[in-house]
Amino acid sequence: MHIFKPKSEFTRNVLTLMTGTTIAQAIPIAISPILTRIYTPEDFGIFALYMSIASILSLIATGRYELAIMLPTKDKDAVNIVALSLLISFFVSFIALLIVSVFNTQITSLLGNSDISSWLYFIPLTVLLTGIYQSFNYWSNRKKEYKRLATSKVIQSTTTATSNLSMGFAGLGSSGLVLAMVLGQGVVASFLAQRVYNKDKSIIKDINKIKILIMLKRYKKLPIVNLPNALIDGIRLSSISILIAKNFTTASLGQFSLAWKIVQTPTALIGGSLSQVFFQKIATAKKADLYFIVKKFLFKSTLISLPIFLFIYIFAEDIFAIVFGQEWRLAGEIASILSPWLFFNFLTVPMANVFIVLNRQEIILLVSLFYMLIPITILLTLHQFGFIYVLNLISLSMSVILLVYIGLIFIYTQKEKNNGLY
Repeated sequence: MHIFKPKSEFTRNVLTLMTGTTIAQAIPIAISPILTRIYTPEDFGIFALYMSIASILSLIATGRYELAIMLPTKDKDAVNIVALSLLISFFVSFIALLIVSVFNTQITSLLGNSDISSWLYFIPLTVLLTGIYQSFNYWSNRKKEYKRLATSKVIQSTTTATSNLSMGFAGLGSSGLVLAMVLGQGVVASFLAQRVYNKDKSIIKDINKIKILIMLKRYKKLPIVNLPNALIDGIRLSSISILIAKNFTTASLGQFSLAWKIVQTPTALIGGSLSQVFFQKIATAKKADLYFIVKKFLFKSTLISLPIFLFIYIFAEDIFAIVFGQEWRLAGEIASILSPWLFFNFLTVPMANVFIVLNRQEIILLVSLFYMLIPITILLTLHQFGFIYVLNLISLSMSVILLVYIGLIFIYTQKEKNNGLY
């Protein structure tokens, strides 16, 4: 039966990750019709507000040094970057705890929802667990432990889904959504940490303070340039959620968050699998070959994703109403509106790693500035025209920006190809 076994290592690795990803994505989608009947749009809105804050701080959990774990030739250098990432995670989570403790009232007032106040104290824990997970996730990717990564996705998804259901039936409301997410993070971070320790504990002896400082300096461009870019991206998503809640209603945010979750979660998981393997491939490839690798990747990704997003664009509204209940028809309309944007986002997220490999993070930063400012500006200045009008304009604008981004990737990889000819 080896005739059916993919010959390409890249394809095998993607399929390994996508097997776990498919199972992981099927679980939350399968239980979503139940969740929409035991949680209200307001519950989803409060959870989205929590995530809007937690996601920003989680982006700086490792100072973006987790990206550097893939880059050194020697494992003894990479393991010191893992240690560096973990140290930064503990420091950032401690600072987050201080901020939440001192400015809880002010943050609650800014968000415009008093129900979120007590849950702000869970944000430092979310930040720490994210940092731990990301560090061991990239180490596992470096070591090509794709079965481990696939299993971790299933474990997190199963834990979160089971907790969501049990807490929802217990009548915990938005609390159930927050607690389930934190529990899922804790379990998957522990799983990866244990597996990495059991498999690679012999290399721990290579960790030392001097080497950590050397790695800190060697890859300083990641926190200096890539981190602001990541923050800009996080601020964009979080600001969209906050401004929807402020300019419209918490229920509108709940509808938006469900639409985003149902469409973005499975595509992000698949895209994440592609991104991890794609990053590993381009990180070890000759720069002159990047143009052909990117071109082939874009073709395959478009072939896979375009039919899916066309289906969402045409049928999402009716499907949401049938599957999740008439109360969630608006979420289906939102999913349809967002589908062009999410299609181009699916294509560009893995390819953005090209600029990391080329050490041109400033290009990512520049594009991200426009990518952040446009939706925020639209929400601040045009919200009086209505929720649906604003979303249509945002989706169109973001699609255009991502098309330009793809063009820039081809321009720079073409330059590397031409340089390789001489």
